[in-house]
Amino acid sequence: MSRVIIVEGKTDRSRLLQILDEPVEIACTYGTLGLDKLEDLIAEFSDDEVCILLDADDAGDKARRLFKQEFPNVRHVYTHRMYREVATTPLNILAQILEGAHFAVKVPEGEEESKNRRSNHRINNKDN
Repeated sequence: MSRVIIVEGKTDRSRLLQILDEPVEIACTYGTLGLDKLEDLIAEFSDDEVCILLDADDAGDKARRLFKQEFPNVRHVYTHRMYREVATTPLNILAQILEGAHFAVKVPEGEEESKNRRSNHRINNKDN
C-alpha cells in the first residue's frame, strides 16, 4: 500500500515535495474536479492510503464534498483558511499540517533557525 496526497495543481505538488521526507505519490486534480476525473482517481488509488489536501476556498470545498460522497475512505487534511491556498501556505505551516497527518517532513530551508528560536523561546519562558 502506497501513500498518496491529492492536491489541485502542480504548484501545490511542488510545495509538498519541498517538505516531505518520505516517498509519497502526489496526484493533481488540475483544477475543476468532475465525476470522471474522480472515478479515475478512485480506480487508480483504491488500494492506497489517500489524503486530500485542497485549497480552503469554494472550489476546494466543492471537491471535498465530491470526495466525501464518492471516495469516503480518504483522509482529509486542511490548510488554514487564512492562507486560502496550499500554494500560498508558508512551508513551515504546511510541514506542521503534514506532520499532524503523520507524514515525515523535513524542516524547510531557512526555517531551521526560526524553529530553533521558537524552541528556545518556549524553553526560556518555562523558566520564568
